[in-house]
Amino acid sequence: MRRVHRAVRALPLAPALVLLLLFLAGPVAYCVGIAFTDLQLTGQAHSSFVGFANFRRAFRDEAFVNAVWLTLVFTVLSSLVGQNTLGLALAALMKRASKPVRTLTGGVVVTAWVLPEVVAGFLLYAFFRREGTLNAILDQLHLPRQNWLYTLPILAVSFANVWRGTAFSMLVYSAALDEIPAEITEAAEVDGAGGWRRLWHITLPMIRRSIGTNLMLNTLQTLSVFGLIWVMTRGGPGDRSQTLPLFMYEQAFQNSMIGYGTAVALLLLVVGSLFSVVYLRLLRTEV
Repeated sequence: MRRVHRAVRALPLAPALVLLLLFLAGPVAYCVGIAFTDLQLTGQAHSSFVGFANFRRAFRDEAFVNAVWLTLVFTVLSSLVGQNTLGLALAALMKRASKPVRTLTGGVVVTAWVLPEVVAGFLLYAFFRREGTLNAILDQLHLPRQNWLYTLPILAVSFANVWRGTAFSMLVYSAALDEIPAEITEAAEVDGAGGWRRLWHITLPMIRRSIGTNLMLNTLQTLSVFGLIWVMTRGGPGDRSQTLPLFMYEQAFQNSMIGYGTAVALLLLVVGSLFSVVYLRLLRTEV
């Protein structure tokens, strides 16, 4: 009887479960199958099962190792450090700012976020290119100019991702800071706690779950960034800004090796899963 009752209660979830299996689990399972084959886009009538050959090839491929390293650098710089820190700083400053300042700052930051990725990429390309806005500013300050997209490509695309994605962190932290009871902060001020001590001992512990959630969502989004980097550098010069999504695209669609490219995509999925597990473990840890 209990099983029937539980089945009836779970019945409204059945359509959502079917959709998840059809549009999420189904494509993932299909990709897993392709990753163990030598499927190609051209010059092949039938694909064959090759086992773990694609994965072994990836770990022996210096270009793949380079893409993994650049992906980690891009993620740490633009997500863990850039978007997270800047978003928290903006949220804290806006909490103390006047309403006109909050409206103006929020509007500017959110506008960068809602821009399509390709549009944001073209804007930042125009900013960093040799004849771009940044070098024009440096000329006015009588500072040396350089071709940023050639000399520091991974830093340029990391900055672009920070510029575009900080709004999400700002909104998350603004909501979290609003939930901190004002009397706790006021009591700390009365006790003589300075701004940094209040931040470290009160603010950060009380918004710990928001920090973990924001880090997890930002990291997963950053790991999959493709259009922004493709528009700005196409992974170049050479492969100096070629992250895993770009490497996967190159192997699957430019070199026509769908099986190998899909194997790389699964490895990227594993990297994202590892980050998620770490964040979920941290969220369960007591303060």
